[in-house]
Amino acid sequence: RVIRESDWDARIIPCFRPDAVVKLSSSSWMTEVEKLGEVCGFEIDSYARYIQALEERRTFFKSMGAVSTDQGVTTPYTHRLSDRQADDLIKRALQGNGCTKKEEAMFTAHMLMEMARMSIEDGLVMQIHPGSYRNHSNLLFERFGADKGCDIPIRTEYTHNLHELLNAYGNNERLSLIVFTLDETSYSRELAPLAGHYPAMKLGPPWWFHDSIEGMMRYRQSVTETAGIYNTVGFNDDTRAFPSIPARHDLSRRVDSNFLACLVAKHIIDMTDAMVMSRALAYDLVKKAYKL
Repeated sequence: RVIRESDWDARIIPCFRPDAVVKLSSSSWMTEVEKLGEVCGFEIDSYARYIQALEERRTFFKSMGAVSTDQGVTTPYTHRLSDRQADDLIKRALQGNGCTKKEEAMFTAHMLMEMARMSIEDGLVMQIHPGSYRNHSNLLFERFGADKGCDIPIRTEYTHNLHELLNAYGNNERLSLIVFTLDETSYSRELAPLAGHYPAMKLGPPWWFHDSIEGMMRYRQSVTETAGIYNTVGFNDDTRAFPSIPARHDLSRRVDSNFLACLVAKHIIDMTDAMVMSRALAYDLVKKAYKL
């Protein structure tokens, strides 16, 4: 908002990240929920108020130009609780009574369902990126704090975990769900078949450990035969190292062009097809996926 009201002629697109107020196990959850209530102008003392606050903030982010949401979760487990069950968990957490690890996981699974429901209503693209063991090094964590490095991939499962969400919303034309992963063993086994079947689901590009020449090529080789190119979203960059953005996009475009060139050389596609697909991967798909 400050940038928009300034004389800087820039287009900055924010992304709605609810992680801090969704993860009940976080030591800062209570503080973050209090902040959420303050910015919304009312006390969050129930599940109904909690959902109201999230919906209001999504509306505000959208008014600031946001086109998407994003959630980091350990697993992509999805499951809907009843409002009564969710209200019970929220109130216990607010009272400091605590929840079991299973209950915390159930609440996160429920909130993924709710985020999908909200995305259908407000049009924001839903993104999830499961599979990161954050702050793996105690030495780094104790010296520098959270989210300063040593985040390691963990094994993830999608077929069962996304079953409830995709059966509820996966065929809804108003939902756009983009799934990223750090577990590349799931590309061909689960993610490509799911994206190939459910219209709402698209595959995000390889990222973090895998936005490299070999990582990008393994991704294309693993998902394209089953999911095709148009069930992926091209290349979007999540780096905080802004000077690296042009180099990373250039690398992605070269890798994708090399992949398409191999298909041409094998007479699987012709050069005309390759030119169309190359533009799609470099430009069209990401604009369409994020409604830009």
